Amino acid sequence: MPKSKPLVDGTGEVRDLTIGDLRGFKPVQALPGSLRRKLGARGPQKAPTKERITIRLSRHVVESFRATGDGWQTRVDAALQDWLDRHEPAGR
Repeated sequence: MPKSKPLVDGTGEVRDLTIGDLRGFKPVQALPGSLRRKLGARGPQKAPTKERITIRLSRHVVESFRATGDGWQTRVDAALQDWLDRHEPAGR
């Protein structure tokens, strides 16, 4: 197999890629977890399926939960579950 030309020249400029260059590229074998999440790669759901809804909450509640970092929506769900365990919703 002939050796391919470097992709950059002495000044660091990238040359135009050829079809042969593209054919020689190898697929990425492993991506960091943060990038897999951004690309939508996720494993099977562990708990029962959740339902996507739209809900309006006060700005204070949303900002407070968002300030806790990633997973804040799960913590909102847990807080509502806790409330349901202790209270009987009106209208039942």
